[in-house]
Amino acid sequence: MSLTDYRTLGKSGLRISPLTLGTMTFGEDWGWGTNPADAHEILDYYIQHGGNIIDTANIYTKGHSEKIIGDFLAKKTVRRDALVISTKFWGNLYPYDANGGGAGRKSIIQSLEHSLKRLQTDYIDLYWLHAFDPHTPIEETLSTLNDLVRDGKIRYIAISDTPAWKITEAQLIATFRGWSAFIGLQLEYSLLERSVENELIPMALEMGLGVIPWSPLKEGILSGKYTRGNKGQHLSGRNESRMSAELPEKAYQIIDQLASIASDRNVPVSAVAIAWVMHQKGITSTLLGARTMEQVIQNIQASELKLSDKELQWLHELSVPALPFPHNLLSGTADLLQAGTTVNGIKSNVAKILPQSSNDIYE
Repeated sequence: MSLTDYRTLGKSGLRISPLTLGTMTFGEDWGWGTNPADAHEILDYYIQHGGNIIDTANIYTKGHSEKIIGDFLAKKTVRRDALVISTKFWGNLYPYDANGGGAGRKSIIQSLEHSLKRLQTDYIDLYWLHAFDPHTPIEETLSTLNDLVRDGKIRYIAISDTPAWKITEAQLIATFRGWSAFIGLQLEYSLLERSVENELIPMALEMGLGVIPWSPLKEGILSGKYTRGNKGQHLSGRNESRMSAELPEKAYQIIDQLASIASDRNVPVSAVAIAWVMHQKGITSTLLGARTMEQVIQNIQASELKLSDKELQWLHELSVPALPFPHNLLSGTADLLQAGTTVNGIKSNVAKILPQSSNDIYE
């Protein structure tokens, strides 16, 4: 596997790299991040190594992230059509303007026009609903996006950070109406955040959505810099207000196992953590949110790292999530459903409460 091991996103013909370059860190407007010159070097490095998809959003660094990418495209050192430019709407950049954000027609159109201007392009390859908007009917969002696809201003549509039931509704409406449907789903996924395995990932597989996880390093916790040795120390100004300096024991067990595998393979800890996500069912491409060139170089190594079945099993057992209802119930029902048979590789016994032979059945 490498950055040129392209795969199609969801139910579409759009080819993208297995690692997506995330650019939320482009711009220092939030008090941390990458200056424009360094960001352009990162873009150059990623593209020169075969990467073809660049992800941003209208609200990243107050619009500066899009502007940095637009200035890079304006230099014409790479053919714009060779890239998949991915950006998002929903976030509101305009204080006290109720229509400045969201998923309504007015907001989508103005958000797109501003993004096109900042990105210095006349179309977006992959346009994302950034998160669930509970105030807008999904039909309005879909019809607007469908119009923009027909107008040629966007090529494909996708969705992020939205409940599985709402995405399912959207996909069915699009199918019945003959509108463009979502082809991608962004969600948080890492060894420390696996709750998406309960509903969102199975839904994506069923509904034709390619999954692009964000935060595979859980805001840097799985990057290798957090260890038992520096327990209690704040190591990042970015997430200091949101996370405790001392992690739970389960997190340190995962960190220890990642470090052991990384040492055996002679690769960075971050590459192992990202590779685990890349190996999971339904994943098309994984977002890299690197702030420095060193981080990019380290993290891209994940695209060439094939974890063994044993390594995957170790990490799976350490991080397996507790399943909510009805998954916690259904996970133990194979004996009742299959009655001693094997179906799709899942084995079963005859449950004790079931008839043990045909002679035990009341007719």
